[in-house]
Amino acid sequence: MEDADIDDVDKAILYALQEDARNMSSGDIAERTGTSDSTVRKRIQRLESDGVVKGYSAHVDYQQSGYPLRMLLYCTASIPERGDLVPDILAIDGVVSVQELVTGEQNLLVTAVGESDSDITPVAQELLEMGLTVADEVLVRSHETTPFGRFDPENRAENDG
Repeated sequence: MEDADIDDVDKAILYALQEDARNMSSGDIAERTGTSDSTVRKRIQRLESDGVVKGYSAHVDYQQSGYPLRMLLYCTASIPERGDLVPDILAIDGVVSVQELVTGEQNLLVTAVGESDSDITPVAQELLEMGLTVADEVLVRSHETTPFGRFDPENRAENDG
């Protein structure tokens, strides 16, 4: 799907899904967008099939669920292997996300969670065994997210004016 294929209705749908996909019905989104329920359902299906919406997940507070440590590990991998390593890194016990970075020497950002240092240390060891260099480790206190503001119909109206 090209950027041009994403219109204002699609952006409003994406914003609503980012706000609360679990509790946002297609009828609720239709009311917000001034379209029909069936139009919203069809557009969501298209956004999913085109890979714009990759899935739905719970935002877990790991600290509240008994895993108080969240560690960011900045790693360096060879550029040709970087993308191929992502599934193997995600398979490491304790790893919850991997981001490919395109600038700087550190080109992978691995997020791991655990109860204690003894949970995180094996993650770093496995990364080293895969041939990665762990350049830095950062302990995270909190992590919050918000929907992307440019998808918000009210925000777009203010910026277009």
